[in-house]
Amino acid sequence: MLVYVHGAKCIGIEAVPVTVEVDITLGIGIHLVGLADAAVKESLLRTITALQANGFRIPGKKIVINLAPADLHKQGSGYDLPIALGIIAGSEQRSLPGLEKYLIMGELGLDGSIRYVPGTLPMVELALKSGLRGCILPARSALDAADYHEAEIFGVHTLEEVFRILEEREDPSDLLIWNTDEYHAAASHGQPGERNGMDFADIIGQEGAKRGLEIAAAGGHNVILLGAPGSGKSSMAKALAGILPPMSLEESAVTSKIYSVAGLDNGPCGLIRTRPFRAPHISASKPAILGGGSGENIMPGEVSLATHGVLFLDEFCEAPKSTLEALRGPLEDRRVTISRLKAKIVYPASFMLVAASNPCPCGYYGEDDRCTCTPGARAGYLAKLSGPIMDRIDIQLWVHPVATAQLVQGLKGEPSAAIAARVLRARDIQRARLAGSGIFTNAEMSSRELEHFCPLTDDCKDLIQRIIDRLGLSARAYTRIIKIARTIADLADDPAITPPHLAEAASYRFLDRQHILD
Repeated sequence: MLVYVHGAKCIGIEAVPVTVEVDITLGIGIHLVGLADAAVKESLLRTITALQANGFRIPGKKIVINLAPADLHKQGSGYDLPIALGIIAGSEQRSLPGLEKYLIMGELGLDGSIRYVPGTLPMVELALKSGLRGCILPARSALDAADYHEAEIFGVHTLEEVFRILEEREDPSDLLIWNTDEYHAAASHGQPGERNGMDFADIIGQEGAKRGLEIAAAGGHNVILLGAPGSGKSSMAKALAGILPPMSLEESAVTSKIYSVAGLDNGPCGLIRTRPFRAPHISASKPAILGGGSGENIMPGEVSLATHGVLFLDEFCEAPKSTLEALRGPLEDRRVTISRLKAKIVYPASFMLVAASNPCPCGYYGEDDRCTCTPGARAGYLAKLSGPIMDRIDIQLWVHPVATAQLVQGLKGEPSAAIAARVLRARDIQRARLAGSGIFTNAEMSSRELEHFCPLTDDCKDLIQRIIDRLGLSARAYTRIIKIARTIADLADDPAITPPHLAEAASYRFLDRQHILD
């Protein structure tokens, strides 16, 4: 008897259908075909043991299991459950009339328990597109998709619960993920509305840098903090996460799919609502930053995991130059393409880069006469900040140590909540202006959007021409100044860019090689 079970495989953040075909005929032996990797081939032993532990027999016939399409490599343990159901239905030990109505994935334990598998969100979207009734998934995996109410999403723990759904003899609505104890427990905790961490009110002084970070948060701009040790660079970078607005539904869906494919925790249940803050160590390898893996099993890296959030790179100039240069593509294209001999995967990488670095090996260049480095040592240290990388960093801030008198007085600054309110208002303005374009912030605008949304008056054109000529900036830096000016105008609730907006935007492009080394 030939039986079909719907499964899936994730390629990037999208899922493609995989049909598990099980045929039981006269003969002997169990044969698994369809380009399965070692984990899938091992599923036969797990599946047989789990079925026997639950009182099922393995038919003494030839069992052929095909994972179609046969030219697509299959990885992971998620095909255990479809294979087990195919054997049970094919040997007619249970009647499962609902078998072809659901997308089914799950790893089997030797006792018949069903365990977590990654990639839930793309699989649920595939089931919706394919016109299936819904998905049958491990309970922990189903929690990730709790916000998809368009389909029936069942969270199961054992084979018997799966049979209750597929036999269609009784109402299995108590197994819908929204009716389970796990969901109610997770929903009672919810996801935090704001991140517990550094508050701008706790950072004394640094008003200029705080203003620059507010603009960066409002427009999604990349920023670098350059200054002496102890000047507050890392603290301000961490506080930046607290002024970012909540993610929209579209942003949340993309970020959640990346975490789902990577098998990382999305939170208690449903989509991720808090913007990610990723802070890898400078020793992280290039594949860890960009993403990678062997064969077709290509996993997202830090640039993708930070999508619609912040990627914080401390001690920026200490990182390997090859890793820094590899950031060029993601910073410009807002996606990363990872190519292998037999596979090419594209992951989103629309993140805010927040970099922090000392200006020289000793860290005190620009602070009176404290620097002990030679000009050559400074030049070598900052050589990693290549022109192309600096062109892609919109806002450049020099952070000086806070004066002793300010520290002693301990005057509190403006709290993050007040700054966050202004940032949210500016983001709302951008979202309304960019509606339908597929982008959400000023930093994501291309030349086409710049021409349409950022027209310049004659006075603005004269000013920007003088700025570019004097600083010798590139065409890319020119467009970034306009994007920053547009964000400054949004913070001021001004409908048009004016010369003061352009002048302030240009002041954040001072980090020029000749200025640093003079």
